[in-house]
Amino acid sequence: MSAAPPDLRNKALRLLSQREHSRAELRRKLSGGDAAAETVEALLDDFEARGWQSDRRFAVAYVDAHLGRYGRYRLEQALRERGIDAATIAEALEQRDPDAGDELQRAQALWRKKFGRPPADAQERARQARFLQSRGFGFEIIRRVIAGLDDE
Repeated sequence: MSAAPPDLRNKALRLLSQREHSRAELRRKLSGGDAAAETVEALLDDFEARGWQSDRRFAVAYVDAHLGRYGRYRLEQALRERGIDAATIAEALEQRDPDAGDELQRAQALWRKKFGRPPADAQERARQARFLQSRGFGFEIIRRVIAGLDDE
């Protein structure tokens, strides 16, 4: 098997120098040109062997960058869409967010920033719940955030 063309290799290095990429993202970005699938796979194998590309490192970096704004479900979905396997996703989330209480605190902080006051009626309560749900927080977290507001 021949080595990857220099322009393909340089493109991959340029992409990885800007930010971490999952293997699937790199494959998609590199396959757009004239490169054969086997050449791209060989290049990705080489980069992985050298430690230049790592799905685990990408997952941890992604979680770090988005943990403050999104809940566990949204992070899991985003990583799945980027080609990360379930075990790597679970490991990255556990490493960066080991305590489920952190998710409740993040949801409360997002709620305070967006709304700042308890819902006045059922329609407003539903709107606030939809917001938190769209950010990837689970039903129990949403219930606790909105119900906990009445206790304060």
